[in-house]
Amino acid sequence: MVESSYPRRPTPAVGTVVIRDVNGRLEVLLIKRAKAPRAGAWSIPGGRQKLGETLREAAMREVREETGIEIANIRLLDVVDSITKDDKDVVEYHYSLIDFTADWASGTAVAGGDAADVKWLDRDGLASLDLWHETRRIIELALDQKLSGN
Repeated sequence: MVESSYPRRPTPAVGTVVIRDVNGRLEVLLIKRAKAPRAGAWSIPGGRQKLGETLREAAMREVREETGIEIANIRLLDVVDSITKDDKDVVEYHYSLIDFTADWASGTAVAGGDAADVKWLDRDGLASLDLWHETRRIIELALDQKLSGN
């Protein structure tokens, strides 16, 4: 079993900014996290990479498990360190997050797996959410790339 809290080493994980175009308006798929770390917070779909699974396969699987949708055109965005320490300054969680962006391909978003809820939001809707600063940065990076045609 993979360690979750108080690991001996960082855990590789993926996150995916899924974007769809609705009549010229870009929307991003968010999940409400059901488990620690950041339980109850809105984020992008993602999770741990499994042994024998490529990073892109992990991204597709996590999006499918947490939201029920299929994605296409998966592109690398950035790598983020997520390190959470407890009140004694001991590392409680340490994830090396490999973040992708992808296009919505098919399906209706429904919460599943580690997601308590899902929703699509445009930039205005995203602005009203209290997101982890790295999540917001990654989403903005993905939207900017999409708008520039990259």
